[in-house]
Amino acid sequence: AEYHGDLVHFDPVMAWPKPVQRPHPPVLVGGAFPYSARRAIRYGDGWLPSAPSGKTDLLEEIPRLRQMAAEAGRDPASLPITAWYPPRDLDLMKRYRDIGVERVVFSVPSDPTEQVLPHLDEIGALMEAVNRG
Repeated sequence: AEYHGDLVHFDPVMAWPKPVQRPHPPVLVGGAFPYSARRAIRYGDGWLPSAPSGKTDLLEEIPRLRQMAAEAGRDPASLPITAWYPPRDLDLMKRYRDIGVERVVFSVPSDPTEQVLPHLDEIGALMEAVNRG
């Protein structure tokens, strides 16, 4: 790939190793609803909505995303959803599971191991509880 714009120039570059997946690794489209949802439906292999801003609720957006996908002729099941930095709340995680969120990405601090491990233990216990029922 190369790029020559007004402010930036990149000569041809190579990237290795190449992805093993065929045709390619999934493209997750992220951003604010509804704009990112439209792009995910049109171009993506999944949707990664931005962290809740307080203006919208992911639990309300997911049915709307699925409706938009169906209206665009796209199978809503073909767009897995990733929840980005939600609160560590058991009830919310169960609701996400029940509405079809495929994966959740939590934030942990960039601290020494002994400070990070308790966060990972908490997240592990939370998700174990979600998956138990």
